Amino acid sequence: MIKPPVPHNECRRQASLDATELVDSPQQERFDRYTRLVRRLFDVPIAAISLVDHDRQWFKSRQGLQAQETSRDISFCGHVVAADKTMVVEDALSDERFHDNPLVAGDPKIRFYAGSPISSPQGFSIGTVCIIDQDEREFTDEDKAALEDVAAMVSAELATVRLASIDALTGLSNRRAFRMLAEQSLSAARRNAHPAALIMIDMDGFKEINDQFGHATGDEALQQFAQLLLEVFRQSDIVARLGGDEFCVMLTETDRENAAIAVDRLVGKIVRYNERSDNAYELACSLGTIQFDENRHTGIDTLLKDADTLMYQRKRAKAAAPNTGTEG
Repeated sequence: MIKPPVPHNECRRQASLDATELVDSPQQERFDRYTRLVRRLFDVPIAAISLVDHDRQWFKSRQGLQAQETSRDISFCGHVVAADKTMVVEDALSDERFHDNPLVAGDPKIRFYAGSPISSPQGFSIGTVCIIDQDEREFTDEDKAALEDVAAMVSAELATVRLASIDALTGLSNRRAFRMLAEQSLSAARRNAHPAALIMIDMDGFKEINDQFGHATGDEALQQFAQLLLEVFRQSDIVARLGGDEFCVMLTETDRENAAIAVDRLVGKIVRYNERSDNAYELACSLGTIQFDENRHTGIDTLLKDADTLMYQRKRAKAAAPNTGTEG
């Protein structure tokens, strides 16, 4: 048996899957209709939508299959996700990757398998639409195209799920998604003894922008600020708008020194933006950066509280001493 390889973009792929909040979620008709469709379409006993998680594949929807999940190491779908393309196994017993696989030798006794990748809204392969038979069979190019069409429909369904996790104005993660993703990042930091940091950010002068220029201009300022955040921070970092003019960034695998470098990079980015901009206002912010301490921070709430406290201390100090710059 050959284990499925790990994709080169695994960290980002996993974060993209986590953002959907689908793993371990209740059964949903919006996904069950697709597994019923492919089961009928290809006349197979088993059809599933599989999500490839850290060390398991978990079935969001399944027809004719008892198991809710299996190990990722023995999964056929793990191979599909790693290759990010449709895989067809017409006879598993004659395929060196699978002939001695427990899912072939035992239940569900896979002989034939076909799976097409489903993509997250960010474009990462996070799972499959797959069909299984206990007898070997042929699979034509037309069959393959039909399965890929269904996988594309499931991917489109995921895009609608994403809307519940995204701030509509800025396109950043919203508070709900941030809390979920940040908790998972902290769990990984504890488990792997990796550093992490959190930056709380509050825009300065936002109320004045709204009052003087109107809410449409205020919305533009929020969008411009969000874009600067995306340009500064890494894709592995979690950037969110918590509400109003309040933003937050979870820095993964980042120690105190590198967190300070990231903050300096943001401050410099804002300064350069203001120098080039012909807006009637300037962007500015107050920041509070806290290093994750597993002995002090029991979860995201305590980390947010400490970062928020520090950020407001600096905001008050800036108000007491005007002209202290873009960030204080």
